[in-house]
Amino acid sequence: MCLIVFDWRPNAAASDAERPLLTLAANRDEFFRRETEPLHWWENAPEVLAGRDLTGGGTWLGVTRDGRFAALTNYRAPAEVRPNAPTRGTLVSDFLSGAPVAPMAYLDAVARDGHRYNGFNLVVGDFTRRELAWYGNRADAPPSLLDPGIHGLSNSLLDTPWPKLVAQRDALRDLLHVDERPSLDSLIETMRNPQLADDHLLPSTGLSLERERVLSAAFIESEGYGTRSTTALRVVAVDGDLTLQIKELSDDNGSHNIQRPGSFERSDAFTIVRAA
Repeated sequence: MCLIVFDWRPNAAASDAERPLLTLAANRDEFFRRETEPLHWWENAPEVLAGRDLTGGGTWLGVTRDGRFAALTNYRAPAEVRPNAPTRGTLVSDFLSGAPVAPMAYLDAVARDGHRYNGFNLVVGDFTRRELAWYGNRADAPPSLLDPGIHGLSNSLLDTPWPKLVAQRDALRDLLHVDERPSLDSLIETMRNPQLADDHLLPSTGLSLERERVLSAAFIESEGYGTRSTTALRVVAVDGDLTLQIKELSDDNGSHNIQRPGSFERSDAFTIVRAA
């Protein structure tokens, strides 16, 4: 997962009708050769709804029936990449499939071993607790709860103003200004933006200028690498309950026969069941 923008409103009263706590849109960028399962309920962890990376065994974004959420982006620093580092996707799947734990407690535990991994950003949440927290293992800061508002993550630290992050965060803000509950389809559509940034706005992460240019698009399309899936997610307070809606548009229907650009749809919606 390489680009996430989201609006976090933890103070939306549970008694208010149809008030979103979270509105999120995310792109996962990956090599086409890396086999992936699209969004589905996991057989070995039936409470988890997520895609799955069949190489590393983890995932990039997922939710659970009891209202947990986690998502990951990689931190782009090619000179620092260690090929023998543990896979980062298990940081998401471990939070989702393990025993329920407060987001900050989980991230505090992750931070103690954060140096073992290549660079990452990890967002974990518990909607019944109304908590969403972030940790980046390349940040000079401990894990922290996120303030209400619109945030974004790309391949640097939280809210670092890379051009595509700023553009997609603004696009989300514009959508929410018109409609507090935009359709999941419209959230997905805003993320499938192929516009490249001007060269003078590009970050310098150690890649060639040509590569930085290609990766500056929200929706990446290049030889062997690109945006593999787009996910829209919303959590809404309805009559005292929390409902979760999620939709994924992917280039793989589960058969590992890649079709570009991705148009395979998976979606689900359910009332969050509070843990006993």
